Amino acid sequence: MDFQLLLSNLTNPTLLFFLLGIIAVLIKSDMEIPASSAKFISLYLLFSIGFKGGQELAHSTLSNEIIYSLLFGIFLASCIPIYVFFILKKRMSVSDAGAVAAAYGSVSAVTFVAAVSFLEAQKLQFDGHMVAVMALMEAPAIVMAVILIMNYEKQEDSRGIGNILHHSLTNGSVLMIFGSMIIGYIADTKQAEGIKPFTTDIFKGFLAIFLLEMGMVTAQRFSSFRKYGLAATLYGILFPAINGSLTALISHGITDNPGNRLIFSILAASASYIAVPAAMRLAAPKADPGLYIPMALGVTFPFNITVGIPLYYTIILHT
Repeated sequence: MDFQLLLSNLTNPTLLFFLLGIIAVLIKSDMEIPASSAKFISLYLLFSIGFKGGQELAHSTLSNEIIYSLLFGIFLASCIPIYVFFILKKRMSVSDAGAVAAAYGSVSAVTFVAAVSFLEAQKLQFDGHMVAVMALMEAPAIVMAVILIMNYEKQEDSRGIGNILHHSLTNGSVLMIFGSMIIGYIADTKQAEGIKPFTTDIFKGFLAIFLLEMGMVTAQRFSSFRKYGLAATLYGILFPAINGSLTALISHGITDNPGNRLIFSILAASASYIAVPAAMRLAAPKADPGLYIPMALGVTFPFNITVGIPLYYTIILHT
């Protein structure tokens, strides 16, 4: 890995605010971001990414690369839960293995945003259809995990796949980014210029405050995760490292754009800690949220935004 690239990423102001949030919890500071403000900023980031992606998509013609990219995203979201599930099934309950598999097959919108920030720092572009790829990867992972859980463990109180799929597709984060992308796609270009300062100029400032809050949440969650020992922590690092690195290599067959390849890599490497927990409450009520949420948020998320993104980008540069 290029250590200059790693150092540049670690000194990114947005990432430093994430570390500040962790420190605030460790020193027991009374720093707090109101839940309503954090939710607003989260919706704003998804809106901004979705709208800009829709605008970019509106200026591009439907091509084989777009079709292959969408199919590749669905392929990743369907396959990752399978191998994760069978690795973990021997070491934990079926419900827990299925919930973790769903998290790692699904995507983290916040990690996606961090990757976008990294690409901007490197002065690289990614295509608008990658936003659609992210949105499409949410549901297949959840459905695949539910099928595996139902196949290996009979749950009398579990809900049907249709109900779970509906719940995952109407999740606020999924709806916001999908809806914003569609609006950006159909919006008049001249009219859209009027809100460009809101979607572009203040983006990094809001991202910094949001990552500050994420740092505090990460530190709080990680304390309850310690009871699962070193193995769960190692899985939380190995799964994203394997998924992201392999995707960085094979994505060359889908696109030559390094920005798109990095987005593919981070989508494969990230783990959902918002949509999946909501779906798993219905699909796998026996699964312990004290395992799969801190694993995704307390281990995988920090790994990806500190070491993972520069690692995957280095692989892309050399392939």
